[in-house]
Amino acid sequence: MKTLFLTIPVFFLSLFIYTKLTGPIPFSVNQTTTNKTDLFTVTGMGKVAVSPDIARVTVGIQENGPTVKAAQDTMNTKINAVSDSIKKIGIDKKDIKTTNYSIQPNYDYANGKQNITGYSAQTNLEIIVRELEKANSVIDVATGAGANTVGGLTFDVEDKSKAENEARKLAVQEAKKKAEEASKTAGFTIGKMLNYQESFNRFGEPRPLMMAAKADMNESVQTELEPGSKDLTLTVTMSFEIR
Repeated sequence: MKTLFLTIPVFFLSLFIYTKLTGPIPFSVNQTTTNKTDLFTVTGMGKVAVSPDIARVTVGIQENGPTVKAAQDTMNTKINAVSDSIKKIGIDKKDIKTTNYSIQPNYDYANGKQNITGYSAQTNLEIIVRELEKANSVIDVATGAGANTVGGLTFDVEDKSKAENEARKLAVQEAKKKAEEASKTAGFTIGKMLNYQESFNRFGEPRPLMMAAKADMNESVQTELEPGSKDLTLTVTMSFEIR
């Protein structure tokens, strides 16, 4: 016991002297963390045929005048006439919206100089047609009332949520089926889903129409455009953990 009591103080005294002479004893802990996850990614597509229930028609007036006021007055008179004619066939006022209104100078660059020769005024109306059978009539009465530009026609679905949900369901089912078949063939086990992405197609693109000539020629041929049906397509990308 005496030896033990003598040894302990000697040890700590020796440790104290060592650290004073050489500095602290180095001490470190190395920690390595690995987080490796193998992923398996598949895609699935769901397609649902939908019937458009609204149409969007863009018509407008473009006029020139020697002054800003002259061009503006002529344009305003004609666009008001176009709007009134559209309302008379049953289009609600809230479904007629001005989408463009601009006036800009016209220049002549003769003899190296920039001269204003007049002004060009332009305005457009976007009309939402909720009774599709009136879409053709909207174009006809607008051009008949003086519209000299028709930007295009879009057949669309006002509420796509139901069709999107159905397409999403089909897309996910297809992706999961692909994943299950691949795992059986390759011999691995699918774990939890780690990533999900989806994208829609855009089927409501405007259809270009060449209607300006009709207004100039005063032709009596009626517009005949059919909405048909559209395919709403949704694609999903799903990544699963491989076990």
